Amino acid sequence: MESTASQLPLYSSPMKPNDHQDKPLLGIALASAGYACFALQDAIVKWLVTDYEVPQVLFMRSLVIVLITGSLALHFRHPSILKSRYRGTVVLRAALMLVAWLLFYNAAKHLGLAELTTLYFSAPIMVVFLSILVLKERVRAGRWLACLGGFIGVLIAANPAHSPNIIPAAMCVAAGFCWAWSTILIRLVSRSETTLTQMWATSLLFALACAASFPWLWKTPDATGWALMIGLGLVATVGQYLLYEGFRYAPASALAPVEYTGLIWAFIYGYMIWTEIPTMNVFVGALLIVGASLMLVV
Repeated sequence: MESTASQLPLYSSPMKPNDHQDKPLLGIALASAGYACFALQDAIVKWLVTDYEVPQVLFMRSLVIVLITGSLALHFRHPSILKSRYRGTVVLRAALMLVAWLLFYNAAKHLGLAELTTLYFSAPIMVVFLSILVLKERVRAGRWLACLGGFIGVLIAANPAHSPNIIPAAMCVAAGFCWAWSTILIRLVSRSETTLTQMWATSLLFALACAASFPWLWKTPDATGWALMIGLGLVATVGQYLLYEGFRYAPASALAPVEYTGLIWAFIYGYMIWTEIPTMNVFVGALLIVGASLMLVV
């Protein structure tokens, strides 16, 4: 935070949009940490959906986020998002993210974590295209090369073309498109809205939508289930905050290849939880992914 920030009113906390200025390296660092949290989130959800339905898991996750972000937004006196000129955009982004996660986590019942994450990583390429069409960003050749290199690394790492699970694979790709569109909207809305209020509004809409399914889907969790669901909410809160702040400081097209680092975390969590051992092609692909991401800071 700039040294002059202490002279700003409480209304202008570090989580405020009026502190925005482009700092690509800071944005990349924040987004990288956020994607590491998201990979852990995906592993926890994959664990949970073997015993609980996706809407229930998403509801508990969203409830934790609402409680945390709502309390902080109230404490810092952030303005109501209901008065925002982007409130319609926030609703659209929430709907896109809800569809993305419903598709992705239902596919998680049928695919391994590494394969699941790999197919989902069609999203960064879509982000680059959408950043041009929606945000009118200028994308340098280096970023195109970084995205291309990262995507080739993904293909080498998991070789999804050999997957027999066509429908879950298609669900992952569709989820990737919805996530890419919502990512672009984060950058757009962050120009005027705070991170906390965006998280609060999106998660509240998630919780309300998922709660509607409770008469048919609710299953009372056991102690392990409660612990995992609460932990999921905490990890998701940290991950979302870091990612939103990343998009506040760096262009969407610059952060798109950084998402590929989440694949490496997916392999790590897959081994730690399910003892999945990556093959040589996975390591080769991972090197390409890391190299592509490092191109952003050159």
